[in-house]
Amino acid sequence: MTEPAETAIRLSGLGRDYGDRIALDGVDLDLGAGRTLAVLGPNGSGKSTLLRILATLLRPGRGEVSVLGSDLPKENWKLRGRIGYLGHEPLLYEDLTGRENLEFQARLHGLDRDRAGARIEADLELMEMSRRADDRVSEFSAGMRQRIAICRAVLHRPDLLLLDEPDSNLDPEGRELARRLIGPAPGRTRVVVSHEPDRARAEAEQVLELTHGGRVVR
Repeated sequence: MTEPAETAIRLSGLGRDYGDRIALDGVDLDLGAGRTLAVLGPNGSGKSTLLRILATLLRPGRGEVSVLGSDLPKENWKLRGRIGYLGHEPLLYEDLTGRENLEFQARLHGLDRDRAGARIEADLELMEMSRRADDRVSEFSAGMRQRIAICRAVLHRPDLLLLDEPDSNLDPEGRELARRLIGPAPGRTRVVVSHEPDRARAEAEQVLELTHGGRVVR
């Protein structure tokens, strides 16, 4: 599939199984660039599986998947620098400081030191983590880890944000701070998995609702 520039994600008959259990079953979707998609559904409906496939962390079992004009899984390599993924786990190294985790992430994405340093300082400031940035992650609360994980997800300024319950472990203040980095914004394409349907619908231009067995609610 060759996608026009304005299409961020296209799914056609996407399926994925775990042994005998069907996680996703025939999911179709077209998401335009710069739009927010809310993915809703009960536990076990395949929401996180869908996000991990889009993040190139899982292979689709069947169907066709195109993300930012690249076909998955054969063109996964084109996408890893263009996607920001925030999963259930913060994906931080406990023995490193918050700042060291972000510096390591910057090196993975090939950011030069000056640019990376400026971004790290700016994002830590936005998330009000500057004062604790040089403490080890092992000393952080769950909410503080989530704040650093949010910084990590956007450090390379991705074209597509994939967010799995991004408000997890955040207090109301943390949620408001997070909106500065991962909330809706002009030109920002987002896929947001949420257990808060009312809030998710209010922030999204499109909604994909899944039910048990990974089927789309029509």
